[in-house]
Amino acid sequence: MRLVFAGTPDTALPALRALLDSPRHEVVAVVTRPDAPSGRGRRVHPSPVAELAEEAGLEVLRPPKAGDPAFLERLREIDPDACPVVAYGALLPQSALDIPRHGWINLHFSLLPAWRGAAPVQHAVLHGDEITGASTFQIVKELDAGPVYGMVTEEIRATDTSGELLARLAESGAGLLAATIDGIEDGTLEARPQPAEGVSLAPKINVEDARVDWSAPAMRVDRLVRACTPAPGPWTEFRGQRVKLGPVRPAPGASALAPGELAVSKNSVLVGTATHPVELGEVQPQGKRLMTAGEWARGVRPTDEDRLV
Repeated sequence: MRLVFAGTPDTALPALRALLDSPRHEVVAVVTRPDAPSGRGRRVHPSPVAELAEEAGLEVLRPPKAGDPAFLERLREIDPDACPVVAYGALLPQSALDIPRHGWINLHFSLLPAWRGAAPVQHAVLHGDEITGASTFQIVKELDAGPVYGMVTEEIRATDTSGELLARLAESGAGLLAATIDGIEDGTLEARPQPAEGVSLAPKINVEDARVDWSAPAMRVDRLVRACTPAPGPWTEFRGQRVKLGPVRPAPGASALAPGELAVSKNSVLVGTATHPVELGEVQPQGKRLMTAGEWARGVRPTDEDRLV
């Protein structure tokens, strides 16, 4: 089949590579978000998908909106059989959905109908799910509600961050998407409607959501920190300044501390929660480099009155 691939971040690269390597199909173009500022210098860069597509000699379409008339006209001219999608990052109007013969086939990183929305992996970690996965489905106007072609499952490990889990799902999901396109092409795969039961929503987690509440139980603190790593980045405040946090380690055997209270020893920096303390890993004070919690504590020398808030 003639394919136009839609995607933007690094997460989409394994799927694009899998389709480029497929002997059965031809990726003729990609659709991605417009070039945007990134990095410390905020210089304008093409998306990771655009960079890979350009390396492969593909046409790159960067519409400001997917309903842009010039984009829709060019898509009609390309005349794709199907448009596989991975983390494109923009809503697709019906005028775009109607163009490919077999529609737009989305790879979504949850076991639908669970965790429909922008942040399925983060919410799976945050809510303590033991199993998650990836689903391929036909895009319809309603958010992540289209009929499903297939799924793969993935265990969520006790120490997984969202970034680590997403990297594994991007790889296994790439194979699922390629197999889905194969099945659509040869007529052996039929999409099935999602069940009405079990729907949950995974809205975007913003920076304010990533602030650690030390009055929560240690398990909740651990999950929040892992769910927000690497993005948007978990954080707290110390002496009125923001401190970014790396993953923490629950310490159920440690002596009790008040929420946010610090206990510094030669080997660890513990912080109190509503239950048992957690041990800090790496921290990054505002305007400074990433460092171990021990390095940070030796620099700031917390007093008995100091708290993380």
